[in-house]
Amino acid sequence: MVHQMTESNLISAYCGESQAHMRYLIFAHRATGEGYSNISRLFIAVAHAERIHASNHYRNIIVKGGQTTVGGALFGSRSTIEDLQHGVEGERHEIEEMYPAYIAVAKDQKEYGAEITFKYAWEAEKTHVTLYEKAKQAAEQKHDAQFGKIGVCEVCGYTVEQEIPEKCPICNAKKEKFVIF
Repeated sequence: MVHQMTESNLISAYCGESQAHMRYLIFAHRATGEGYSNISRLFIAVAHAERIHASNHYRNIIVKGGQTTVGGALFGSRSTIEDLQHGVEGERHEIEEMYPAYIAVAKDQKEYGAEITFKYAWEAEKTHVTLYEKAKQAAEQKHDAQFGKIGVCEVCGYTVEQEIPEKCPICNAKKEKFVIF
């Protein structure tokens, strides 16, 4: 049985990651329209990672029936630069506030499955914010970001630019578990 607070945190994280997934796909479309093909590719790769996080959280939810949720998504951006800023802010919120709290609760309640999925997402989000900051700097200079291949670990959502590691530094998945964008 999952404790109520951990269950609530899993549902909240699932909703947030699901919304990020869709929002980043919308941002990718806008970036393409503004001529930022590499930034678009980054949004698509990170959207894929967010889907992995949502799926991992979902597998740990055991509540039956429905639950009303409140998402903390950012809305209202109208340009790729604003989209990237929303991405940075959302990822920082998860890194600095949301996941540390969720990890602490899951650990205290000995909910190890939830603790692992929260840790996977928390660590992966750190890579996302760095990539978004790089892309935003380029867009502010009216240039597309210069990214090589972008790899996403299918197990934990870790996202890396350029060289794919032999083993994922977060979950130890083999190189073959990375999807390349």
